[in-house]
Amino acid sequence: MSALQSLLDALTAVLAAYPLAGTWFSAVVRFLFPVLAVLILARAIRGLLKIPHTPETWGQLSLPNGAPIPLTHWENIIGRSKTADVLLTYPSISRQHAALCRGEAGDWTLYDLDSKGGTAVNGEAVSTSAPIKMGDTITLGGVPLIFLPQTVGEREELERRRKAERPAAIWPSFLWLTLFQVLACLQLIVAEGTKTTTTLPLAFMGLTVVMWVYYAVLRTTKCVGFEMETIAFFLSTLSLSVTASSAPEALFKQFIAVVLGLGLFIILGLSLRDLSRVQKLRWISAAAAIGLLGITLVLGSRVFGAKNWIILGPFSFQPSEIAKICYIFAGSATLERLFRKRNLTLFIVLTGVCIGCLGLMSDFGTAAIFFVTFLVIAYLRSGDFATLGLICGAAVFGAGIIMKFKPYILGRFATWGHAWQNASVGAAYQQTRTMSAAASGGLVGMGAGNGWLHRVPAGDTDLVFGMLCEEWGLVIAVLAVASIVTLAVFAVRACRVGRSSFYMIAACAAGSLLVFQSCLNVFGSVDLLPLTGVTLPFVSNGGSAMMSAWGLLAFLKATDTRENASFAIRRGPGRRLTEEARRRTEPVREGEFRREENRHEEN
Repeated sequence: MSALQSLLDALTAVLAAYPLAGTWFSAVVRFLFPVLAVLILARAIRGLLKIPHTPETWGQLSLPNGAPIPLTHWENIIGRSKTADVLLTYPSISRQHAALCRGEAGDWTLYDLDSKGGTAVNGEAVSTSAPIKMGDTITLGGVPLIFLPQTVGEREELERRRKAERPAAIWPSFLWLTLFQVLACLQLIVAEGTKTTTTLPLAFMGLTVVMWVYYAVLRTTKCVGFEMETIAFFLSTLSLSVTASSAPEALFKQFIAVVLGLGLFIILGLSLRDLSRVQKLRWISAAAAIGLLGITLVLGSRVFGAKNWIILGPFSFQPSEIAKICYIFAGSATLERLFRKRNLTLFIVLTGVCIGCLGLMSDFGTAAIFFVTFLVIAYLRSGDFATLGLICGAAVFGAGIIMKFKPYILGRFATWGHAWQNASVGAAYQQTRTMSAAASGGLVGMGAGNGWLHRVPAGDTDLVFGMLCEEWGLVIAVLAVASIVTLAVFAVRACRVGRSSFYMIAACAAGSLLVFQSCLNVFGSVDLLPLTGVTLPFVSNGGSAMMSAWGLLAFLKATDTRENASFAIRRGPGRRLTEEARRRTEPVREGEFRREENRHEEN
């Protein structure tokens, strides 16, 4: 530590003796940073958006004419509807006739979805559900189907195609990001001068080490997909820079928050590989979401008008950020649980309790985020726009009641769209200063540590987009937001080949939450939306928000079905098959496959 302090003192002494050197360095790196940002993010964004996803095949259904239909999910709806996973156009089959679901260790279950034509397995009628195995005959509305595994040739072809889609190596982006972090640290040292402490280089050095250790450890497990982590580490680097400019005393705490967030990301990511564990933890997650918000309501401290902080001496924590993760975890569900309408009702009750607690805390920005996330989950669970319309109507009515009893809330919206007419009053003061600072930054910014917006209240949290524009330039600020949008777009694309509805719902909900929260932060700071006091994911100064963003990223990571692109350690339905399960699900030989088809034709 003393050696680092001596080196830092020597560097700052040189900069003090030759101020022109620091000026030239800052001038050069201002134009270099956007180039590095493009090099860092281009490979990651291209990898998430351009690489195709060949669906995994877990079995197939043989039609009466011998044509096979692959089963590309762990949970497959069979019916006449165009949205069905297995589309059968026979008139005797209902729109959503049955569901075929894969369980732990490769066992399969057939569910009848209140079909009109009836469901049977090997001639035995199915009223609710029945187990099936390879070679069984499934009859839907009088249409016989044979449940078969893939042939050897089909599996080999699928494996060949999936290997061709392996994610590209991401280490070049990590190298560029390392250079970005070193230059950012030096730029901040130049800006701080003799006031610089060893915390600054230690925080950036620590982030670089953590990033490469994470990469090295996962590479030993043959993982190759690091696009999401590249984006998260890049945004976390910007967060450390913002914190170093605005609150140097909180820099080490922000670094620790990044490390804890990464740990949460890994733990949650590994847990999500086991659907049986996920189902057991859903009720605990629901209770945790209510408990976190309830404790805050009782013991919380009011900061900037919202009672959403728990303050314990020098430490402060925002439980509603972690409640977001618990809420999505509890709201998502596997397909077999979606059949039970009461589960949707319980989810609506959970949502009402959470939003009610947030309303009583006066944290209406987070309440809006919860509500939008609820709409996404509710639609994916029910697919019913009419129900969502009633829910939205009830929400509007509830908001009207809140406004009646808390009329001061309307004052937050009074300046919306009129910030420059009230440039020195309340939220308009913050917004006008944010827009001025953003404009002064231009395309490449004034340089990290050289801005003034951090002197405005919430400059490094709710108004951080303006601080990015001011110090880092519009190019990097837009790239930061585009990175978050890319994560959501990837979630939508990946859901088309998702293994389970749980992963699909959780990923879409997490992606929607990140994008909506980003919109509230960015548009609120420049007066395109009311200023609601929410943070920019991964970027704003704040430990709770940082941990929440990393935790939400785990839901997106779980949807990545590219070969070796997700965590290699898998359990439950996602683990590598045991020898016994492998023997049960091993594809039959071509001759056996043909004999099954011939037996079906004879029948």
